Amino acid sequence: MNSTSSDAPDSPVPPEPTPVTDDNLAHRRKRRRNIALRIVIGLLGAIFAIWLILFITKGRFLKEPVESIASSLTERDVAVEGDFQLYFAPFRIKFLAEGLTVSNPKWATRPHLFTAKRIDTRIAPLALLFGNWRLYWLDLTEGAVDLEWNAKRTANTWTFDSKGDAKPLELPTIDRATLRDTSIRYRDPVLQLLADLDFATVVSSDAKIGEAVRFTGDGRLRETPFTLQGALLTPNATVQRGQNKLELQARAANNIIDISGTLPSLADIEGVPLATRARGGNAAELLGIIGVVIPRTRTYRLNATLVKQDRMYRFNALKGTFGASDIAGQFAVDMSGARVHVDATLATKTLDIIDVSPFIGYNPDVIAARGVQAAAAATGAAPARLLPNASLRAEGLRAFDADVRYTATRLRSDSIPISDISVVVDLDDGLLKLSPLRLTMARGKLASDIAIDWRRRPAVTRYDIRLAATPMAQLLDGFGVAEAGTNGTVKGRIQLTGTGDALHESLASSSGRIAFVIPRGTFSTRNVQLSELDFGTFVQKMFENKLKEPVQINCGLIAFTVRGGSAAADPILIDTRKNVIAGRGGFSFATEQMDLAFRADGKKFSLVSAQSPVGIGGYFSQPRLNVISPELLGRAGAGLGLAVLAAPPAALLAFVDVGDAKSAACGPVLQGATAAGQRTTKGKARDDVGNGKKATSGQKGEKKFLGIF
Repeated sequence: MNSTSSDAPDSPVPPEPTPVTDDNLAHRRKRRRNIALRIVIGLLGAIFAIWLILFITKGRFLKEPVESIASSLTERDVAVEGDFQLYFAPFRIKFLAEGLTVSNPKWATRPHLFTAKRIDTRIAPLALLFGNWRLYWLDLTEGAVDLEWNAKRTANTWTFDSKGDAKPLELPTIDRATLRDTSIRYRDPVLQLLADLDFATVVSSDAKIGEAVRFTGDGRLRETPFTLQGALLTPNATVQRGQNKLELQARAANNIIDISGTLPSLADIEGVPLATRARGGNAAELLGIIGVVIPRTRTYRLNATLVKQDRMYRFNALKGTFGASDIAGQFAVDMSGARVHVDATLATKTLDIIDVSPFIGYNPDVIAARGVQAAAAATGAAPARLLPNASLRAEGLRAFDADVRYTATRLRSDSIPISDISVVVDLDDGLLKLSPLRLTMARGKLASDIAIDWRRRPAVTRYDIRLAATPMAQLLDGFGVAEAGTNGTVKGRIQLTGTGDALHESLASSSGRIAFVIPRGTFSTRNVQLSELDFGTFVQKMFENKLKEPVQINCGLIAFTVRGGSAAADPILIDTRKNVIAGRGGFSFATEQMDLAFRADGKKFSLVSAQSPVGIGGYFSQPRLNVISPELLGRAGAGLGLAVLAAPPAALLAFVDVGDAKSAACGPVLQGATAAGQRTTKGKARDDVGNGKKATSGQKGEKKFLGIF
C-alpha cells in the first residue's frame, strides 16, 4: 500500500543569511587592521631584537656565518683573522674586520684578490637593497687589491660569477675616507701589461680629502719596463661620484707620455677623451712598446686625444712633428684580436727627405750629420756603396696588422722636385703592400705597387714602378742642367723581383727589366753633345757661342735586363737628327759598380769626330766619366803616325766620321722592345745594340765585372 507516513521528519531548512550592514564591514576591516598591526609589531619587534642583539654583541657572533655565506656566494675563500663586527649603528651598517682576506680564483698569480690589515666602514642599507654600494665612511689600513685577467681575457679576479662572464670594474661611492699604505696591482696577459701602483696616505672628512691624491708605480708592457706618477687633482668630487681631474706621466723606452683629462669616476675611463702628449728621440721605440714595428725616426713630439673603448685605443686630432717634418691625422690601435691592428689616416705638409731615409734602411741622424754614404756604411755596407744593408725585424712585422693611408704635400729635397705623395699601406700577417704609391716628380706622375712578403725567409719583394711622361728639363734641373732649350720627356717602368730582408739584398738578387723611353723632343746642346762626343760640332758651337741651341731627338730607349742583380743594357739606343747613340755594358746592384760605354755614330759626314765610346765606371756613389778612352788614344796615335809619314793635315783623317750610322726605327724604341727587337728605318735588325745578355762595356784595359763582351 502506497502511503506517506505523517510522522516523517521534515527536510532541513538553511539559515537565512546575515544581512550585510555598515557595522559588519567596519568590524571586518578592524579585525584585518589588528592582524596587520600585530604582524608589523612582531616584525619590528623582531628587527629591534635583532638590532639590539647585534648592537650589544657588535655582531661578532656572525663572523663564521658571514665567512661561510660570503665564501659560498662568491665561490672564494673569505676569512677574517682578527676582530669582526657587523651591526646597525644606529641605522647604517657598520662593518669592521681585521686581517680580512678574499681569495683569488685558482688561475690567478696572486693568492688574494683583497687583503687589509684593518677595514672599518659604514654602508648605506637602502642603496645596498638596490644593488648599489655606498660607503658613508671608509677607514682602510694596508689594503692591497690584485686585479687580474686570465690568459684568454675571458675572466677576471673581481667578477664573482660562476659562469666566468667578465664584468668591468666598478668602485663604490665613498663619501669620506682614510686610506693608509694602499696598493693596487693590475695584470693583463693578453695586453702583456703588469702595473703596480702605490697611493700616498689619503685622509678625508666631510666628503673632503684635500687637494690631491698622488700615486706612483712601475710595471712592464710587452717586456718594456715603465714608471709612472700621477695625481687626482679634484678627489673631493670623485668621492661623491662627481668629475675628477687626472694627471699622469709615464716614462718608457726613452719616451715620456703625459695624459690628462676629466674622469666621471676613479676607474671609469671608457669613452672619456684624454689629452695625450708624447715626446722622445725615436717614435719607433714608442710604438715598439705595443709591438708595432716602424723604422726609426728623429726626435718627435705628438699631441692627440685618446679615447679608450674596451680594447680599442683611438688617437684623434693627432698633430706634431718628427725630425724636420710635420704630421697630422688620426690612428687607432685595436688590441682585441690575435694580433694588434693599426688603422691610420695621416698627412704631412712638408716631408723632409732625411725623414724618409729610415724607410729604406738608413739612420736619419747619421745622414743628417755625415751624409748618405756614411749612413750606408753604418748599416754594414762595403765602402763606396749607397744601398743600405739594414733590415727590419721580420718577426716583428708578423706581430701586427695595419691599414694606413698617408699623404704628403711636398718633399723637401735639394735635387728632384717631388710633391703630392700618397700611399696606402696594407700589412696582413707579414705581407706588406705599398699599393698604390703615387707622387709627382718634376711635373711627371710616378705610380708604383710594391709588395714585400715577410712570411717567406728571406723576404721576397716585388717592385713595379711606373713613370708617366716627365719633362726632362724639370727632372734634371736639380742636378744643375740648364732647362732652356730642352722640351723632351721621359717615361719608364721598373719591374723587379728579389729576395732579402734589406734593400741591398733584395736588389742584389733581383731579376726583371728596367726601361726608360724618350719620345720625340729637343735637348740642350750642352747636355747632348758631350754624350754624342762629336768634337767637331761641339767646338764649332762653342766658338759660335751657340751652346744653348737644342738638338732634335727622334726617339730613345735606355733599358736593362736584370738577372741575379746584374743589369745588362738591352738596349741603350738614342736616335737624334745627326747621330745614333748606342750603349753597351751594365751595372751590378750587388757591388754597385758600373761599366757602361756610349758610342755616337754620325748620320752625316763630320770632319772632326772622335767616334769613341764614353765610359762610365766607378760606383753608384762615385761615378767616373772616361772621355779619353783607350780607343780614342789609339786613334790619336794613328793620327800622329800619319802626320809623321805624310803631313800634319793628314792626322785629321784619323778623326773623320763618314756618317754611315743607320737611323733607328722608332716603333720598337718607343715600345721598349729588347735589343733583339730593334730595327733600322729600313726594317733590318740592328747589330750595334748587343743582345742584352752580357753586361760589359767592351772597353779595353779595364777589368770587366759582369762578363766578357
